[in-house]
Amino acid sequence: MSSKPLTLATRKSALALAQSRAFAARLVAAHTGLAIEELQLTTSGDRFAQERLQDIGGKGLFVKELEEALYDGRADFAVHSIKDVPAELAPGLVLACVPEREDPRDVLVSRGGKKLSELPRGARVGTSSMRRALCLQAARPDLVIEPLRGNVDTRLRKATEGELDAVVLALAGLRRLGLADKATEVLDVGVSLPAIGQGALGIECRAEDDRVRGLLAKLAHSETSVCVAAERAFMAAVGGSCRLPVAAHATREDSEIHLRAFVADADGSRVRRGERRASFPATDAEAHRLGADLGAELR
Repeated sequence: MSSKPLTLATRKSALALAQSRAFAARLVAAHTGLAIEELQLTTSGDRFAQERLQDIGGKGLFVKELEEALYDGRADFAVHSIKDVPAELAPGLVLACVPEREDPRDVLVSRGGKKLSELPRGARVGTSSMRRALCLQAARPDLVIEPLRGNVDTRLRKATEGELDAVVLALAGLRRLGLADKATEVLDVGVSLPAIGQGALGIECRAEDDRVRGLLAKLAHSETSVCVAAERAFMAAVGGSCRLPVAAHATREDSEIHLRAFVADADGSRVRRGERRASFPATDAEAHRLGADLGAELR
């Protein structure tokens, strides 16, 4: 093993640091003698944390500065929440590794420990995700959905201190921060279909860097990679962006893959839902075709 350390690029948020450092620790454990340095960056998405993502350019704003660090050589790889990665990668960069996924489901955190079905009529629930808002309104049309941005601690406080009756967050993020006990209720995927790639990380590097690609490949999880490939292909096929409410969730069920998805117009109207089952794909390319086919059907 070369003694030259690798530099990983990461956002500065508590969640980004937690998941980046956990991945780095696993990578070091997998390669004797490997050292990793950390480059912390503030992204455009972080600088405009109080703005709605659809108004300032979408989720790609959380990866732009990290990709710039890959391009100019300041970093060798970047750790992303894959749900923040646009359908089309920047030229010359690849997702060299999709590690095993954390639980992708959403959770409700409410004041007083009330479940979704127990919230009072007209309860105010915080989320800035159009996907989550549509799911909540389908389950409880009487709820009032309030915009919600900020880090995990800020979102939790808005529920626990009474500014809101409840908030919806990703279980994966709470787990990575050691806050899973804050969840009042884990929402079934039939109630809140997860975001594309939710719970999964995408490890990005330069396509030409064979050494780094080889090191990262050690931690790739084939089942997660296949499921995420199907979800991301659906996103690409429907023109998915932060401006469109879109969800896709793929799971392995014995020898089959089960892909469930929905997409709506930007204003939340015309919700189209669909699902596909097929033999579990052997490759990401086969999974891509499955997601693309369902996307073409619902586009």
